[in-house]
Amino acid sequence: MTTSPNPLDAIKRLTATDMQAVDAVIHQRLASEVVLINQLGNYIVNSGGKRLRPLLALIAARAYGYDGTQHHLLAAIIEFIHTATLLHDDVVDESDLRRGHETANALFGNAASVLVGDFLYSRAFEMMVEANNMRVMEILANTTNVIAEGEVMQLMNVHDADTGEARYMEVIYCKTAKLFEAATRLGAVVCARSAAEEAAMAAYGRHLGTAFQLIDDVLDYASSSEAMGKNVGDDLAEGKPTLPLIYALAQGTVEQAAQIRRAIENGGYELLAEVQQIINDTGALTYTEMVAKQQAELARAQLAHLPESEYRQALHTLADFSVARAS
Repeated sequence: MTTSPNPLDAIKRLTATDMQAVDAVIHQRLASEVVLINQLGNYIVNSGGKRLRPLLALIAARAYGYDGTQHHLLAAIIEFIHTATLLHDDVVDESDLRRGHETANALFGNAASVLVGDFLYSRAFEMMVEANNMRVMEILANTTNVIAEGEVMQLMNVHDADTGEARYMEVIYCKTAKLFEAATRLGAVVCARSAAEEAAMAAYGRHLGTAFQLIDDVLDYASSSEAMGKNVGDDLAEGKPTLPLIYALAQGTVEQAAQIRRAIENGGYELLAEVQQIINDTGALTYTEMVAKQQAELARAQLAHLPESEYRQALHTLADFSVARAS
């Protein structure tokens, strides 16, 4: 039996030299005289992520023909911000598994994870200053603020079965899509592109990030722990009303809606099998995939202004990949 090639492999080959430079910046700037920061920071940075957000910053810059090196610094900043959010997320969510490995908080404790997350945020801001570009500072300062707001919004939604689709999509934008948006926007900024081009590249990242998160929501109910690298049904266990649950609650029978409501309000895994059945019966995963595909199409539409190149094609491929993961 042959397996189809992973579309990310070609993109990784295309960006290999750039990513090596970014990795060098990451490891250099992660270094601290505090041993625990080195241990915990290296653990999470080397724990097998796709480095998708820094990759987007690199590809976006190259798609405009950039031939400098500042995009390496900006990509590393994006990765530090993302890593800090992961450390804080796992503490808030009390997660013990990410990317198939134990979470940092499970190994090192909550206090250490929060504090090293703070270190990564502050180191990222040090690096922003070095970029010596006020527009970069403006974008990233706003981004970290919006991400923090998204975390609080999600916390407010936990165990709230009255969370609607519009409110949930706002959480997705703040928590996930905003950093994608920043990564691709910075690719235009480092090339000093026009305001219209910057806005188009930012919109690409925003729609792409939304599509990725929606497919993650699908996989939380349709995949396996091995495939996802986290526990199936974690969102339900934490009482998070994601789009499949929101749609199933709205479309199900009175009895099904009551079951979904109980599952959200109480959390835990006890009702996981029943909830998965209701999600299947109501077509909630199909609906969520449809919304994700719409977002991926909106992302692709933003690339029309770019000249043809391997990098533009890579951005198209990432939009396709964002939704193909559910197949």
